[in-house]
Amino acid sequence: SVLFSKQHRHLMKGVDRANSVAWNPHKMLVAGLQCSALLLKDTTNLLKQCHSANATYLFQQDKFYDVNLDVGDKSVQCSRKVDCLKLWLMWKAVGSDGLEERVDKAFIHVRYLVEQMKKREGFHLLGEPEFVNVCFWYIPPSLRGKEGTADYQDRLAKVAPVIKERMMKQGTMMVGYQPLGNRVNFFRVIVFSPLVSQRDLDFFLNEIERLGNDL
Repeated sequence: SVLFSKQHRHLMKGVDRANSVAWNPHKMLVAGLQCSALLLKDTTNLLKQCHSANATYLFQQDKFYDVNLDVGDKSVQCSRKVDCLKLWLMWKAVGSDGLEERVDKAFIHVRYLVEQMKKREGFHLLGEPEFVNVCFWYIPPSLRGKEGTADYQDRLAKVAPVIKERMMKQGTMMVGYQPLGNRVNFFRVIVFSPLVSQRDLDFFLNEIERLGNDL
């Protein structure tokens, strides 16, 4: 999706070396679910070779038109919905400039969110974001300055699940968390909705603090 952005399309440099690329416009471009495309260099009708069931009651080979148009025999689902129509309609509605604006706005929001996190005690980034995924720990006051203690990691691992439980029960937000390797549970927020404002991001940070301050 960043290919729509003149400012950020460099992130896809080298993609021409890939044999296949999966693209999900329902993510960054916020097309209706589901909207996915698989782009292949292969020109040997690979999808049909992999997925075709040769169902003669559906895909007769002696039709008067080019049977390659029967794309259903190339798909695992056979009768899947027309994903590309969602992308086409959205593209017609907002244009290439509108899609570029969505991509650029996502990066602006991420920069703002990270800048605000760095100004607040208790937010600890796992690393500088390279895209629009922001991974962070919230360190409640009771754990600050105690990174060297034996039970620090165990206690930190319980913070995100409790905050998630509270936000769900109070109906204020929905934000995911996960562990990764030797890194205990951390929040992973992805900012790309064109409806999100900086005011929403401020609320997000305030809410994390409110829900986790007593842990």
